[in-house]
Amino acid sequence: MRILLLGDVVGAPGRLAIQQRVPALRERLGLDLVVVNAENSANGSGLTPTGYHKLKDAGVDAITLGDHAFRKKQLRPLLDTAEDLVRPSNWPAGAPGKGSAVISAGQGKPPVHLTVVLGRLFMVAAQGDDPFAAAEAFLDDLPERSVSLVEVHAEATSEKVALGWRLSGRATCVYGTHTHVPTADARVLPAGVEGSGGKHGPPALPSTAYLTDLGMTGSVDSVLGRRVDRVLEFLTTARPAAFDVAEGRPELHGALLDVDDASGRALRIESFAEAADVTQPPFA
Repeated sequence: MRILLLGDVVGAPGRLAIQQRVPALRERLGLDLVVVNAENSANGSGLTPTGYHKLKDAGVDAITLGDHAFRKKQLRPLLDTAEDLVRPSNWPAGAPGKGSAVISAGQGKPPVHLTVVLGRLFMVAAQGDDPFAAAEAFLDDLPERSVSLVEVHAEATSEKVALGWRLSGRATCVYGTHTHVPTADARVLPAGVEGSGGKHGPPALPSTAYLTDLGMTGSVDSVLGRRVDRVLEFLTTARPAAFDVAEGRPELHGALLDVDDASGRALRIESFAEAADVTQPPFA
């Protein structure tokens, strides 16, 4: 099974890049599943029903959200009805939406179990319960040899790395989002490292792919997807500035994951980047 994981979609440039490139990528790379974090897709903050449907029409199989999951009120009915839209699982039980999903990867492929946990370190906008406990509870409920993806939407790299080790040997892939900067540590975690594996002990074989942050899908001529001049104005003068979404040079960033269907083990993970062409539809 081959899965493409794409990082935080920022505004219209990110959405249009997905619409343009994902259909061709599915064919060119032989993708069975595309998972996208889209919580910044609506003008930089939140997701709308229209944005959800456009991403789905482009060939996205599942959409994840983070601390801005509830930013757009019009999305709340869809949060409760869509089976492929996942918000953080470690929020209170009364929160709208679903903290996990089972996604079809096509005929002859095992289903993919997906969850998102929200980090706690330096996360000011939203607070969740223990992400370690939430992720382990999710995995405890799965059948053996399941294909499972755990997205860690968090600020601190240390918290993401720690969750990777904690879930090593149990999840198929643990990957981070939220910071919008791709990291260079894509790997399948080694087996038998002291302290990894949580209460289930160290893994018998290397089986869990890991990447600290997928990066973002949006304008790379920006500060985390926002206009450079707006961010510099704030950082150099302390005067409030509107962090408008940047428009230039959109790219898709994420990871390409290969999984053994029978065992649910990760075989390989590598960073992924693809430029969009703004001279072609749907940009032009």
